Amino acid sequence: MRLVVARCEVDYSGRLTAHLPLATRLIMVKADGCVAVHSDEGAYKPLNWMNAPNHLEEREGEWVVTNRAGERLVIRFAEVLSDLEYPLGVAPGLAKDMVEAELQRRLADAPHMIEEGLSLLRREYPTDLGPVDLLCRDAGGQVVAVEVKRKGEIDGVEQLTRYLDSLNRDATLAPVRGILVAQAVAPQARTLAATRGIGWVEVDYDALRGVEGSALRLF
Repeated sequence: MRLVVARCEVDYSGRLTAHLPLATRLIMVKADGCVAVHSDEGAYKPLNWMNAPNHLEEREGEWVVTNRAGERLVIRFAEVLSDLEYPLGVAPGLAKDMVEAELQRRLADAPHMIEEGLSLLRREYPTDLGPVDLLCRDAGGQVVAVEVKRKGEIDGVEQLTRYLDSLNRDATLAPVRGILVAQAVAPQARTLAATRGIGWVEVDYDALRGVEGSALRLF
């Protein structure tokens, strides 16, 4: 984790354009390449960010961050007050709450509730970014990565995007498509998912509890 406190201005161009005027801000660069610009207010949400995978180029007085979609984040520094790096090591991953864990278990036993013809290949399929909740195969034979959330929000779409990028580098799996599954999916998450080519499904937990499951099918 790299933490930079600096007086800077920020410009984003891509799906829209945005400008942050000169001010003192915190810039976080995570080990996976994610770059986030924070102010001293607004809780956890950054003012602007660029998710991995991307390319960070450090030039004299500015950083230029670009991704494969052609989006561009430019941070111009007037004064760097602090520039520190802290190796955090490998994260153990976020433990799912009981509802998410139970949703995942029941959907693994009845993947057709997500999509007709879907069959389970493996639960908690490992990637270099963490485990994919459910790895499935659809009726046409394509591999499908399923991320299960209690509530589907933008963070879930971003997480699934990173998993898909990792999975699609594996020639034995690609092409892999993704589905975000939750009891409720926020409108913003639906919009972002559509732009990423990711599907989303809302499931009724009470109805799912009444579905008789089947044995798991592994690779």
